[in-house]
Amino acid sequence: MKVAEAKKWIAQARSLAVLTGAGISAESGLPTFRGPGGLWRNFRPEQLATPEAFHRDPQLVWEWYDWRRSVHAKCEPNAGHRAIAELEKRTQEFLLITQNVDSLHERAGSKRIVHLHGSLWRVRCLVCGGEAENTQVPLDPLPPRCACGGMLRPDVVWFGEALPQEAMERALQAAYSADVFLVAGTASVVYPAAALPHVAKQHGARVIEVNLEATELSAVADITLRGKCGGILPGLL
Repeated sequence: MKVAEAKKWIAQARSLAVLTGAGISAESGLPTFRGPGGLWRNFRPEQLATPEAFHRDPQLVWEWYDWRRSVHAKCEPNAGHRAIAELEKRTQEFLLITQNVDSLHERAGSKRIVHLHGSLWRVRCLVCGGEAENTQVPLDPLPPRCACGGMLRPDVVWFGEALPQEAMERALQAAYSADVFLVAGTASVVYPAAALPHVAKQHGARVIEVNLEATELSAVADITLRGKCGGILPGLL
């Protein structure tokens, strides 16, 4: 049975890397970034999540992010998030690599985590470059300001921007050294994150995929498990 085999691999792994995407958070009630419910005031995310959009109308972009933060604040971690946090406790070398910008993994108990696309709950000043955590919901004033007086922007990776170098380096190192690379709730189409399981496999890792549907990774993964993360991941403990 594939679940039993995957469970054995994970239990025996000295080093485990986990990559998560929007699918795991969707099970907590968050709309997926590219899902059919992604419209906000007739704007697509691709029209708002860009440096150009922020330069053109920071008020509009911040209204969207303020709305997103309010939606995220009402959601709770699900069984999939909690299972990953438990895997971390049981594994000697572990890194959770997430493409999600919510805080659900941390709220579930994950500690060893890297955010490839930043976080909705961090802000960065356009003037002094200072970064800080901000959990205020709703934000007031809007757009928010830094103590230096400069305008703050969401500390997330927008379309056209590079991933944070340190985050990507940590993710690659985890892929190089993993005995098992677990991919959960991602369509595996956004690069360079989608390349990580391929890198891991090239360096000897066993790749396990958990997703509702087949993806480009499915043909490469050693084991593919179809279904919701909240249903499958607890069974891998």
